[in-house]
Amino acid sequence: PVGPGVGRQWQGASIDFALTRSVRDSAAMLDLLQTLQPEAAFQTPLYPGVYRDDLMKPLQRKLRVAYTTASPVGTPVSGEAAAAVLKTVKWLQAEGHEVEEKLSPVNGVWLMENYYTMNAGEVAAMFLSLENDMGRSIAAHEVDIVTWVLGEAGKKVSAAEFVHSLNEWDVAAAQMAGLLSRYDLYITPANADSAPEIGELTQQQEEIEALLHVSELPKEAQRRMIYEMFEPSLTYTPFTQLANLTGQPAMSVPLHLTPAGLPIGVQVIASKGREDLLLQMAAQLEQSELWVGMKGNPLFP
Repeated sequence: PVGPGVGRQWQGASIDFALTRSVRDSAAMLDLLQTLQPEAAFQTPLYPGVYRDDLMKPLQRKLRVAYTTASPVGTPVSGEAAAAVLKTVKWLQAEGHEVEEKLSPVNGVWLMENYYTMNAGEVAAMFLSLENDMGRSIAAHEVDIVTWVLGEAGKKVSAAEFVHSLNEWDVAAAQMAGLLSRYDLYITPANADSAPEIGELTQQQEEIEALLHVSELPKEAQRRMIYEMFEPSLTYTPFTQLANLTGQPAMSVPLHLTPAGLPIGVQVIASKGREDLLLQMAAQLEQSELWVGMKGNPLFP
């Protein structure tokens, strides 16, 4: 839980956890961090067992698994990212699980557009709070250009539009819940390609100059500007929205290296409340020949 004084973490789209070196550590962290906090906006039932103890228990049955390598926003997916998923699928089939290719039921472009509406409203509210505390306005040069664009556009987001954007998240959540009522797990690439080069996603000066004029644009033009501003980074990470914006638990497991030695994770999504199943699957993958996370590190033989 995010606790009091932090807000709703972008209406539940963001959560704090940890990157860990082992599945055991992820399970231990989840055991330590889960709690019921009455003042928190969002609540989830406590897990009745102990994740770390249950980690190595065998699965009670063979699983039904769906997968896709297609971007939900229609952007390119590298051959390496697809290969990461497909070799995972092959391993799952060899283990006796039932695997089926299945496109995401969610319109990813529409979902991201509604996410950006929320994002703009939240940043504008953050600016308002900071300006009230500081007793003065915030200038463009004091913040990152992306933050500035969102804050300026957020001034034109109405309360009705903000609520509507969240309602569309709920539609996507229902679609994902429907998918995960038929399958135990949904597998996608974690990223559509390996990591970008340093500076690749940084706006150039001419782009910054155009973005600084965001407040002069009508609302629809601002929305197009925001989508285009984020599109280069969204092209790398189109898949995580399927969990982040719908409330499903998900994990990225290190199962693939490119020929250049760069990692590409495989995202595994489960239905709400099934973190235990995710961790059990991760523990099995960690023992397989696919796992590349810490091989060669003398601290983690």
